[in-house]
Amino acid sequence: MTFINLIKKNPRAKESPLVCFSHLRWHSVFQRPQHLMSRFARERSVYFFEEAMEGSTPTLSRSVDAETGVQVITPVLPDPNDTRMLRNLLDQLLLEIGPATAWYYTPVARKFSAHVDWRAVVFDCMDELSAFRHAAAELKTLEQDLMRAADVVFAGGTSLYEARKNSHANIHCFPSGVDLAHFMGARGGLTEPVDQVALKGPKIGYFGVIDERLDMSLISAVAEARPAWNIVMIGPVAKLQPSELPKASNIHWLGARDYSSLPAYLAHWDVALMPFALNEATRYISPTKAPEYLAGGKRVVSTAIADVVRRFEGMTPVSIAHGAQGFIAAINAALVHEGTADFDRVDDLLATISWDGIFASMSQLVNSSENRRPASPAIHSRSAKLADTLIVGAGFAGSVMAERLASAGQRVFVIDKRPHIAGNAYDEYDSAGLLVHRYGPHIFHTNSDEVLRYLSRFTQWRPYEHRVLSQTQHGLLPMPINRTTLNRVFDKQLKDDAETAAFLASLAEPMGEITCAKDFVISSVGRELYEKLFYGYTVKQWGVDPSELASSVTARVPTRTSDDDRYFLDRHQCMPFHGYTRMFENILDHPNITVLTSTDYADMPRERFGHMIFTGPVDQYFGQRYGELSYRSLIFEHETRAVEFAQPVGTINFPSLETPYTRVTEFKHMTGQTHRQTSLCFERSSAEGEPYYPVPNPKNHALYKRYEALADAEPNVTFLGRLGTYRYMNMDQVVGQALASARRMLVSNSESVSAAE
Repeated sequence: MTFINLIKKNPRAKESPLVCFSHLRWHSVFQRPQHLMSRFARERSVYFFEEAMEGSTPTLSRSVDAETGVQVITPVLPDPNDTRMLRNLLDQLLLEIGPATAWYYTPVARKFSAHVDWRAVVFDCMDELSAFRHAAAELKTLEQDLMRAADVVFAGGTSLYEARKNSHANIHCFPSGVDLAHFMGARGGLTEPVDQVALKGPKIGYFGVIDERLDMSLISAVAEARPAWNIVMIGPVAKLQPSELPKASNIHWLGARDYSSLPAYLAHWDVALMPFALNEATRYISPTKAPEYLAGGKRVVSTAIADVVRRFEGMTPVSIAHGAQGFIAAINAALVHEGTADFDRVDDLLATISWDGIFASMSQLVNSSENRRPASPAIHSRSAKLADTLIVGAGFAGSVMAERLASAGQRVFVIDKRPHIAGNAYDEYDSAGLLVHRYGPHIFHTNSDEVLRYLSRFTQWRPYEHRVLSQTQHGLLPMPINRTTLNRVFDKQLKDDAETAAFLASLAEPMGEITCAKDFVISSVGRELYEKLFYGYTVKQWGVDPSELASSVTARVPTRTSDDDRYFLDRHQCMPFHGYTRMFENILDHPNITVLTSTDYADMPRERFGHMIFTGPVDQYFGQRYGELSYRSLIFEHETRAVEFAQPVGTINFPSLETPYTRVTEFKHMTGQTHRQTSLCFERSSAEGEPYYPVPNPKNHALYKRYEALADAEPNVTFLGRLGTYRYMNMDQVVGQALASARRMLVSNSESVSAAE
């Protein structure tokens, strides 16, 4: 996705885009939000951000309402309540559209949108949502936060305005209006819909959302007392179980219908109903039903909703009734009325509450708010800063830097071209339910107390000491070389360290100068062990003869005189208890961090960020100006087997050139998972593909020095990690590098601020 192109193609970019947050779906909204947003869409881009849906892959599902031009945005993610992921998806949208104005119909959206520097904030308070069934416990607190953040507040009725008027300095009462042209069509006689035409006898109707605000016992009692009347109920059912809807032969639940079809139903009703329960959920409502029914020329019978009583008091087409008997009497009276001679006062009122008029007044208030906030004109530009720091790469280097900077108060964007976080340490459960490392084994080990202490904030650990065997003509031998290896290869009975050290010294071939990996191994353990255990493995791993590699490559694998068969000897050896991906999720779970996966940094509007941290290949950043640095890639083949364990240890090396892969890893040794099956990973090295680690040799070292000079001179960019600094580092070393870099950056920023003051 190219965000910059999307911005340029936006046909309505003259005005600030409007992002509307609702707890409803666009297709189920045929009242206030749809009327207002469709009118705003004539002047600016409008994005209707719906309630999230469940789906396997986090994404934004998009569609455009053909009639209104409103762009409907539906977040789709595995957990619809995942606030962190919702925040990331929202930031992805804002990255495309630029600085926008927020229009809230629900305070719950503040949980994932409060971090945004909106051009203006509008709170359209339609209902006392905290009184609704299944309302979030924190709704009141979220509304208070929204009131503080809002530049302008609209109250959806007089009662609601009276209850909120002291909560905000710029609050205005806007009861919902009516689409006169649409509903007055019902007065001219329309063809009756087929699902209603067969109903014989008086038709008493209701359309709107069917939820706990309706008095179901009242509807049931009226239907039972007057079996000749047909009670027609139209609208989507929300938060109610089927058992809560009264059943009777003369109660007809027709379900949701298109907004465009409502006048045709209304035209053939004899009386329109507003059977609202009188409870906390309806205490402040100002229903749009009465104006719509009246515009269609229908008499209305309503319970004593405060705003209905206040708005239509003294107008005979509207009857306020109490209880089932009161409703029956009022409906009877309405049925015997003929004509609309007493609708004059009603029509005069309706003429003053059109949606066009309400929109014009609201639009003026919104425009004024946008012009007042903020004082700096920079936010009005599409080049306004989105975040303090852009971090390219969501592996160890990028994620640790993001957490450190975010915890210091910076806004941080983390992007990764892969569809996931955690870089090469990414792990996930496969189709068999086995936790596997998608990019080969990652074994955590360190001597750094600081690194372990830092990562322990984001994960628990399980102890694990990695062991590796090498498949040879002598069978499986421990690697690194130890006393057991020597005894097996040379048929010896070496008993202690001193005896083993002496034997190793006898194998070694002294050399005047160690210039490459081959020299290092032969001078340490001799030519036979070099050929049996190192040569083939190194050729397959690096794609070149060991004589062409720096000695540091083989120096990473030590030789021991004891029978200690652990691969690492670090003080701390352990694995994240719930896996690496979970640990990374915790590291990046900060309100100041936005994560965008499947995103290439070349598609980012670089000018909208301050500093950049780059963890990708340094030569690619500079367009390979001096030529390509060499990297090795890896190919992984995962296989599930119907056995509990297939190997005696976590990894088996295959040094023979006759075997195409370098090693096979069995993850259950590392994860500690109990499972009837097991997963193996066959690993091969390649010169093509995703770069995993640099190739250390004199040629690459000299070439990197030229790129390093460019990197040092690059303004506002820090290069980190294996690829960014062209160094072969273990995971703990990358974490340590990131922690040190974050400290330096924060100190430098602090000094810059102090100097400016």
